[in-house]
Amino acid sequence: MYDLIIANKNYSSWSLRPWVLLKMLAIPFNERLFPFGPAFESAAFLQASPTRRVPVLRDGDVTVWDSLAIVEYVAESHPAVWPADRTARAWARCAAAEMHSGFTTLRNQCAMSCGVRVALNDTPAALGRELARIGSLWREGLDTFGGPFLAGDTFTAVDAFFAPVVFRLQTYGLSVGAEGDAYAARILALDSMQAWYAAALDETTTEASHEADVLSVGIITHDFRVTAKQNA
Repeated sequence: MYDLIIANKNYSSWSLRPWVLLKMLAIPFNERLFPFGPAFESAAFLQASPTRRVPVLRDGDVTVWDSLAIVEYVAESHPAVWPADRTARAWARCAAAEMHSGFTTLRNQCAMSCGVRVALNDTPAALGRELARIGSLWREGLDTFGGPFLAGDTFTAVDAFFAPVVFRLQTYGLSVGAEGDAYAARILALDSMQAWYAAALDETTTEASHEADVLSVGIITHDFRVTAKQNA
């Protein structure tokens, strides 16, 4: 069985990708969570992650790091990771790769923090362009392949790669257009996404730099995490 090494569910967008994909495809795995902070300096984490980053997949003696590499490794044994149709598969790989390497303004301006709601101080033009591109890309996939997922009627890796964006839209009150917003709502409603979200809210640790990233761009209007209740 696979071991998947991840970090805090509230913060770790990269960890979410393989986690939600494995859950949606009912691929068994053991979860090993190391919270950001001192745990990343532990001997156990340094042994598990050669790059000192997450996610990492362990399959016996094989170590696979980077979310895209993990997805491709799992796909070799589980073809349902990507769409069966060749055209849909090519589109899905392109869209996933674009997400993997792009949208830097969204990443930097809107750090993932599932458990809060944030009013942004401003919306840079670059962020608006990236949101427009996401909306256009999602519409293309939905319209071309018929939905309800981006590359057809089943959840595949391309949906997993955009799952963190879905949480970001919720956190920062952002829109990518009517069709894209409806897709985001469908993804948020999935049992696996709700399980991730519930676990994120229940985490008892926070990490200062991730908290600072959020506060540097806006005002937290709601905090639904257990840590907020403990500090109230």
